[in-house]
Amino acid sequence: MLVGPAKALFMDEISTGLDSSTTFQIVNSLKQSVHILKGTTVISLLQPAPETYNLFDDIILLSDSHIVYQGPREYVLEFFESLGFQCPERKGVADFLQEVTSRKDQEQYWAHKDQPYRFVTAKEFSEAHKSFHVGRSLAQELSTEFDKSKSHPAALTTKKYGVGKWELLKACLSREYLLIKRNSFVYIFRLSQLAVMAFITMTIFLRTEMHRDSVTDGGIYVGALFYCLVVVMFNGFAELSMVAMKLPIFYKQRDNLFFPSWAYALPAWILKIPMTFVEVAVWIFLTYYVIGFDPNIGRFFRHYLVLLLVNQMASALFRFIAGVGRELKAALTLGSFILTILFAMSGFILSKDNIKKWWLWGFWISPMMYGQNALVNNEFLTERWGHVLPNSTEPLGIEVLKSRGFFVQSYWFWIGVAVLIGYTLLFNFGYILALTYFSTPGKQHAFISEEPENNEQNGGTGNKGTNVMRYIKYNFTEHSIKVREGESICGNSPSHTLPTSNRGMVLPFEPHSITFDEVTYAVDMPQEMRNQGIVENKLVLLKGVTGSFRPGVLTALMGVTGAGKTTLMDVLAGRKTGGYVGGNITISGYQKKQETFARISGYCEQNDIHSPHVTVYESLVYSAWLRLSPDINAQTRKMFIEEVMELVELKPLRHAIVGLPGVDGLSIEQRKRLTIAVELVANPSIIFMDEPTSGLDARAAAIVMRTVRNTVDTGRTVVCTIHQPSIDIFESFDELLLMKQGGQEIYAGPLGHRSSNLISYFEEIQGISKIKDGYNPATWMMEVTSSAKELELGIDFADVYKNSELYRRTKALVKELSTPAPGSKDLYFPSQYSTSFFTQCMACLWKQHWSYWRNSQYTALRFLYTAIVAVLLGSMFWNLGSKIEKQQDLFNSMGSMYAAVLLLGVKNSNSVQPVVGVERTVFYRERAAGMYSAFPYAFAQVVIEVPYVLGQAAVYSLIIYAMIGYEWSVPKFLWCLFFMYFSFLYFTYYGMMAVAVTPNQHVSTIISAGFYSVWNIFSGFIIPRPRIPVWWRWYSWANPISWSLYGLVASQYGDIKQTIESSDGTTTVEGFVRTYFGFKHDFLGVVAVVIVAFTLVFALVFAVSVKIFNFQRR
Repeated sequence: MLVGPAKALFMDEISTGLDSSTTFQIVNSLKQSVHILKGTTVISLLQPAPETYNLFDDIILLSDSHIVYQGPREYVLEFFESLGFQCPERKGVADFLQEVTSRKDQEQYWAHKDQPYRFVTAKEFSEAHKSFHVGRSLAQELSTEFDKSKSHPAALTTKKYGVGKWELLKACLSREYLLIKRNSFVYIFRLSQLAVMAFITMTIFLRTEMHRDSVTDGGIYVGALFYCLVVVMFNGFAELSMVAMKLPIFYKQRDNLFFPSWAYALPAWILKIPMTFVEVAVWIFLTYYVIGFDPNIGRFFRHYLVLLLVNQMASALFRFIAGVGRELKAALTLGSFILTILFAMSGFILSKDNIKKWWLWGFWISPMMYGQNALVNNEFLTERWGHVLPNSTEPLGIEVLKSRGFFVQSYWFWIGVAVLIGYTLLFNFGYILALTYFSTPGKQHAFISEEPENNEQNGGTGNKGTNVMRYIKYNFTEHSIKVREGESICGNSPSHTLPTSNRGMVLPFEPHSITFDEVTYAVDMPQEMRNQGIVENKLVLLKGVTGSFRPGVLTALMGVTGAGKTTLMDVLAGRKTGGYVGGNITISGYQKKQETFARISGYCEQNDIHSPHVTVYESLVYSAWLRLSPDINAQTRKMFIEEVMELVELKPLRHAIVGLPGVDGLSIEQRKRLTIAVELVANPSIIFMDEPTSGLDARAAAIVMRTVRNTVDTGRTVVCTIHQPSIDIFESFDELLLMKQGGQEIYAGPLGHRSSNLISYFEEIQGISKIKDGYNPATWMMEVTSSAKELELGIDFADVYKNSELYRRTKALVKELSTPAPGSKDLYFPSQYSTSFFTQCMACLWKQHWSYWRNSQYTALRFLYTAIVAVLLGSMFWNLGSKIEKQQDLFNSMGSMYAAVLLLGVKNSNSVQPVVGVERTVFYRERAAGMYSAFPYAFAQVVIEVPYVLGQAAVYSLIIYAMIGYEWSVPKFLWCLFFMYFSFLYFTYYGMMAVAVTPNQHVSTIISAGFYSVWNIFSGFIIPRPRIPVWWRWYSWANPISWSLYGLVASQYGDIKQTIESSDGTTTVEGFVRTYFGFKHDFLGVVAVVIVAFTLVFALVFAVSVKIFNFQRR
């Protein structure tokens, strides 16, 4: 933002995740640039530290969509004092401002103790501001018109973009080229995938096996050409997700006038052209002559030209779909629909003569139809196909074309080429238009208020969570309890309050201390650092850290970014998946064993990972069900969950859906409290929390810290890593473990009243400046121990600490706590998990049930999509099932089955992948917490699909059966339902399996796509099994789609004795199916068993992969 010429900057919550000194540096440099360059900057901040707050000139304070104060920073306290509210000393002004307008916290700042207090609403503050001298001068300034003669002629720009059109295009071209180069893996992978596919294709359609003696032989050539078309077309499908992923960045840059839409869209097209040449060349050079297409070099180049245009048309089409869909899910669904129509209307699956008159428009507009016709035209109108068969009057090539309903005039080749060029231009132009006129789909991010009654006196309807500058979310936690003060819930009857003594003590627990002595942690030296000439084999991240955490003591773990805070926490909690851990860790004096330790500890991760489609209460029930000992009955468990919800102030949010972070559901601060609650219901003795306050405003952070404090007061051991704490938050800790860059500790011990111990320790070191009055000790401590300070003073704080009395005291304490107390026993549990295998399965299934039931985007969309595709295919193949007179009728009928199995199956497989991907991250957290083993999770994920897929198959079979007009007999309908059901099911499990064996969804999509094309060619539709060369025939038996088609065709037509005309004379339907496809009706039982076996194998591989592979690197 600063690099450009913009003088007005708007910045939203820029300090999230940064420590206070970094935030200070950023705001300070912004201040310098604004003052020197005469700019205007508005920044919204969550928890500004006092020194950062003091950098600002003006303050805007928002509450409940009212501007409470706007004006110079110096007068803000005066304004509130004029209304009777005073900021106490040792209180950051920013924190005071955030709390003084909130109903919960306002009363404590009331200065006139002799006068009665009443709540002052945001609206009243806003009115008072208008009569305050700052408000009056502001109103006066706004009422006088600005004198335009004072403004500089160059203040407003006359050009829309910074540089000329040619420069814009060059910049976008070079960026697109860079992105392609950096992302080269995808393109190289696609090329290799294409080469493998080409190898398989040429060895199936090998020229020694490809004869030119009958119309049936011609049909095989048509199949080979159709397959070439499909592979080259679908090779661009990856384009769709890549374009959709980049769109949010594009929208941001377009709206900031970096470049016009055409400058972004053209490079993507231009740079794909050379890649198209290479991709199509790889395919053609491998396959053309080996398959035995016409050897004439002119025909070869015409074939090349058509495939080149098909590839260009396809990538333009996918870009266009992504531009219109804008979001990945929408784009993929839209893409699948469009492909279904293009695919079915290509003239191969359903021949032109059989297309219903209401679908003819689809045939004429399908670009695949033009590509297919150009290809067959080029191949069959040559001398090789010019010979006339006995008892026939036309050349064989013409007969083949007529039998499949293709055009026989040679000019159709050039029509096809022209139309493909037209479509390429049309789709690219459409993409540019979509980019120009569509904007990003709006995120409906409503926060859930915790305020049941209407907030009338709080300034009207209290428009909460308004988007202006989101950080005032006061009314949210109206129902939280000031535990330390033991007050009752505001505005409610006091019957809810609990005496502070018995809070959270429904279930007894054993307090445990944890000590660690000279703990080290190292990882293998990363390759990049080796390349820079570093010779060591290991990179050490923790260097001999010593300390202890005790029950009832709240310890802060602090240090600059990269000091190893989270690393130490992960090592102590046993969450590291790799690396080398050294040193001694004990739990209440006994050696730590990870299996037993996981049962008594909780770990609140920094990124709050929860299943998105369950409610807050269900998340807690699930965690308690799996982690509390089975001896505790359901009633006690429920009471305990209620206790915890009260403790963490989640009662009003009981029925709120958790949602995905940043998209919907709970706000950041509510998710944090849920994370803490999920660990608390496990009744742990030791709790680790990784940055529980990052990303929260001062008020939300105070609520979370109050939760943490409540937890400690029950007698548990709690450790938190923390960034940028305010004075209040910092001083709610009892002890501090401070680390410096490189994983060494420089302070471990008690903070003392108002941080006195910490301050006196550092002030005694020579050369360290004294702390100013009212300054935040946490910020001061980070400033005086920075690496710059070490260089300046020429000392190493780690050495200073190692030679101090404090260190010796810590060592003595560790030694004392490392010996077991007399009469104590080591931790022991009879089984690894708290609950039995059966209970784990039931609990996981219960959670999956709610997750799927509420995930309408996945489950409802799947039903809707299936129904629409069924109606589409039903109307295309209307009543074709009953009239079987020619062999083409049979091909058409099989075409509908082939299209359904392939398109719906692939859609199932692709749409289940993101669902499993999200659940897998939750699974990693829950498994690390020792909630269950991998198999119950896999069991639930597999079983929950069964009823949904059954519903999907039933919807599909009923619609299709009625519309296509198959024979209405119970066995035939049940066979159809059975094969459709298991086909959809194995595709779904295949998608789950692909996610389980790959590190992320991108890789799983690419890998599964490769398999779809192989399955496609061996399905038995493009080339029937008896015509596949012997060396590949085994794979058609190992291919699930071919078994699905076997089952569907054999069950419908394998026993029909009616005669049909085929190219080799007349025969029965049963005979034709048996000779041409090799399908026998009496083999159906075996087919059914094999299809069930495929389903089970995929499900089993999913379960085993989930157990064995862990792609989470820590």
